[in-house]
Amino acid sequence: MAYLGKLVPKRWRRDRKVVPVVRMQGAIGMAAPLRPGISLASLAGPLDRAFETKRAVAVAILINSPGGSPVQSRLIYQRIRQLAEKHEKPVLVFVEDVAASGGYMIALAGDEIYADPSSIVGSIGVVSAGFGFTEAIKKLGINRRVHTAGERKAILDPFAPERKADVEHLKALQREIHDVFIGMVKERRGDKLTEDDDTFSGLFWTGGHGLARGLVDGIGDLRGVLIEKYGEEVEPKLIAPDRGFLFRKPVGGIGFGRGLELDGIADAAISAIEERALWARFGL
Repeated sequence: MAYLGKLVPKRWRRDRKVVPVVRMQGAIGMAAPLRPGISLASLAGPLDRAFETKRAVAVAILINSPGGSPVQSRLIYQRIRQLAEKHEKPVLVFVEDVAASGGYMIALAGDEIYADPSSIVGSIGVVSAGFGFTEAIKKLGINRRVHTAGERKAILDPFAPERKADVEHLKALQREIHDVFIGMVKERRGDKLTEDDDTFSGLFWTGGHGLARGLVDGIGDLRGVLIEKYGEEVEPKLIAPDRGFLFRKPVGGIGFGRGLELDGIADAAISAIEERALWARFGL
């Protein structure tokens, strides 16, 4: 019987061990028609299919993200945990180049987190960056005209002088979001964390140093870890993403190619610049 079992196609064998794999690549929340990025909307379908896969012994998440929207990061984290509890499936997270800031927040959804020795992990903090153009518009002879209902509606306007009260308000918001992030790390990593003041400072580390700090559980790659856990016959199964913008039917507007609108090109260009700046923080 054992011999005959080997003749049965792998997909029909009852003893096969399947691990669905969902890949998350790019900045979080920076969506554009040509650059869908990482968001709950783009991942809800693949995550549902992964956890509903028959004979799945676990679900694997591949993460390669420098961060982005804290809201989308937390929404994705929550969806993974909800599905894991509903289907009673362990979640294994594998870091590729980077799981930093919001990328690491998503990684916290894993029951176990693995990284490459050269992966970048951490950056547990909140950042807001911009530019000030007050001197530039003076030299160019430009008058800034902003009309609001609400005296502080236009706070942190890059074309107006920075006000101390506005900065204090922004920092208060950042501290609140940072506290939420810290709470998630402590809840999920528990006593695995080492006592170190730098852990929540916004700094980031290699996978090896992340392991020493308790931010990850081990050094390894997806296939190697799965074989070690479930044997040589384990079958990783990549869950295809939902069909993207280029495959959708155009919905009016100025057409370009297959439903590609001109404003979509501009959005994609801006999104690409913002995402490039995020990756550059980690030398990538």
